[in-house]
Amino acid sequence: MIYRFRVILDNDTEDDIFRDLEIRETDTLEDLHNIITQSFGFDGLEMASFYLSNDQWDQGEEISMVDLSEGQQSIRLMNETTLNDVVHEAQTKLIYIYDFLSMWTFYVELAEIVDEAQGSDYPNLMFVQGQVPDTAPEKTFESHNLDELSEFDDGIDVDDYDNLDFDENWN
Repeated sequence: MIYRFRVILDNDTEDDIFRDLEIRETDTLEDLHNIITQSFGFDGLEMASFYLSNDQWDQGEEISMVDLSEGQQSIRLMNETTLNDVVHEAQTKLIYIYDFLSMWTFYVELAEIVDEAQGSDYPNLMFVQGQVPDTAPEKTFESHNLDELSEFDDGIDVDDYDNLDFDENWN
């Protein structure tokens, strides 16, 4: 069977930047990594990882290009993980991050599963939409106002030093 994916670049512009790809279900995530990097014009030499995702695009289990865990825990690797092991009708979404310094982030979604076409070569770039910017889109992270954090739900005011319950001479 052939998996058809839409790979969308996460960017903050109004322009949609995506690629539609076809790849065999028995190919590895490393094969998917290679066609994604080639189709978006990257050299493919930077570190990258896939993450399992749900319908809200929450980042789940990592599937890495190389094992950097130093034996502390087992980690799945792209070259050892076939697409049909992690993607199917019930699990259609992956997050792909390329180049951890630039943080190119892509949403990868299984759009369709079709029969292999005779005489076709896979993987296959089916459709290209939009130009990739010269630099990765900036990521904005939510920050908290520290003044709002001085009151916790437990009712203790951490700025009220006189009423905190601790012994100043504990040592």
